[in-house]
Amino acid sequence: MPTIAFIGLGHMGGPMAHNLVTAGYPVQGYDVVPAALALAAENGITTVGSLDKAVADATVVITMLPSGAHVHQVYDTVLATATPNTLFLDCSTIDVDDARTAHDKAVKAGHRFVDAPVSGGVAGATAGTLTMMVGGSADDVNQVRPLLDIMGRNIVHCGAAGAGQAAKICNNMILGISMIAVSEAFVLGEKLGLTHDTVFKVASQASGQCWALTSYCPVPGPVPTSPANNDYQPGFAVELMDKDLGLAANALAKSGVTGELGQHASQIYHRVAKEGGHGLDFSAIINDIRRRSEQPAD
Repeated sequence: MPTIAFIGLGHMGGPMAHNLVTAGYPVQGYDVVPAALALAAENGITTVGSLDKAVADATVVITMLPSGAHVHQVYDTVLATATPNTLFLDCSTIDVDDARTAHDKAVKAGHRFVDAPVSGGVAGATAGTLTMMVGGSADDVNQVRPLLDIMGRNIVHCGAAGAGQAAKICNNMILGISMIAVSEAFVLGEKLGLTHDTVFKVASQASGQCWALTSYCPVPGPVPTSPANNDYQPGFAVELMDKDLGLAANALAKSGVTGELGQHASQIYHRVAKEGGHGLDFSAIINDIRRRSEQPAD
């Protein structure tokens, strides 16, 4: 059974590492935040005080970090000291180019690399039901598949290194755009005298049906488990959607795709993140739409 180094034990990484420990894998965990380390220790993870100690004797190194810059900082520290032929599994959501660069660094240092960003939020990380979008060689993906099956339920091999990040960006662009559309529809319904229940009953069974409506409804009531029923506590925070749509906007620009809705959705969430949305679920975009709808027209 491989020894796993797990670097990044926050809201997502902590539960993912805990699930691996529960399945019987030895996990050496590290995080720069003392509270995250303490909670991980309470959950049975062997915590260590440095990156080098985390990767010592590990055959798989899993990272779950905020950005590509953080991933590269970790790799620049540990690639030279990790056991030769270590498999590096990055579950962060980062730019496609950053993922491919991380792959090249790992291979040049005598290691292997798989990118596997996730979807499903803290609830999915805790339950081990994440969707994991995987990029890497078939051999490397097959080797790490038992670990992926513990952390996730829907594992999709998307292609070569970086393909997992590409799929994640595409998925979250759809999600961000659709949540704005659903929220605008509910606010319009309010203005036209429709109840939330009426809008939901119609759209959820008609051509407006989508995940943002039926699983994550931005108004309280129709979907009792949605963050709207808990004062928009995340969930998936506004600042994370801002980050992911920023990655999508960059990818659109680099690839020459005329993605007007993707670019505009990125601008909207970036503004909301700067104007009081920090710490709220991304479905709280509906309150921004309501607020702006009450402002006088220019």
